[in-house]
Amino acid sequence: MTEILPFLLCFIAGLSTLIGGLFIYYKGNNIIKLSLAFAAGVMLSVSIFDLIPESLTMFQSNTKNQIFLNITVFIIIGLTIPLFIDKIIPNKAQNNKLYKLGIFTMIAIIIHNIPEGIATYLSSETNLKLGISITIAIAMHNIPEGISIAIPIYYGTKNKKKALGMTLISGMSEPLGAILAFLFLKPIINDTIMGALFAIIAGIMTYISTVELLPNALKYDEKKKTIISFLIGILFMYVNHLLS
Repeated sequence: MTEILPFLLCFIAGLSTLIGGLFIYYKGNNIIKLSLAFAAGVMLSVSIFDLIPESLTMFQSNTKNQIFLNITVFIIIGLTIPLFIDKIIPNKAQNNKLYKLGIFTMIAIIIHNIPEGIATYLSSETNLKLGISITIAIAMHNIPEGISIAIPIYYGTKNKKKALGMTLISGMSEPLGAILAFLFLKPIINDTIMGALFAIIAGIMTYISTVELLPNALKYDEKKKTIISFLIGILFMYVNHLLS
């Protein structure tokens, strides 16, 4: 049963993307704005309270200077990965066509979700509580990712089944990452690799929360509500961290 749990967590995290797809049935921007801000708070909180401390633990056999250098380097690598993806697959609409925007967004998110699935599986294998925290964080930001896929595809095609189907495909790349980890990565994993992976994912989550999710949420009106939602996301994960 314990071997199944990491796969189940990855499946739950991926399936949450479909929740975002359900926003095609909702008219208005208020919930989208609040969900983006909440997800940003959740992801930033997980990076600070869970991933970075866990990375420190994994590198504890090194000297203090080596620990600081390792974590700094791998966090920077994590921060640059989204920039690299943005260079390859732009987030902006191509030829002002909503459908094409949705497809490009879906591809970008699949590329992003596979390493997330790997991280969730491997972290859950090592520390189930940390894996649950990462799953919650990923699920929270997968919801607005689902929105970013489903809404442009739906309004570009007026086809709800296609919008939801594309959103589901994107989400299932999460358990695909877990399968890759199980088949190829599990036998060679050690504390150093896990520490590096936690720091890299912390960098990715920090970038997404502070550069993408929160700024996009703040583009809407009623910025006070947006900031409150962001702080609730941080508080939510901080309380979860204390209780875990």
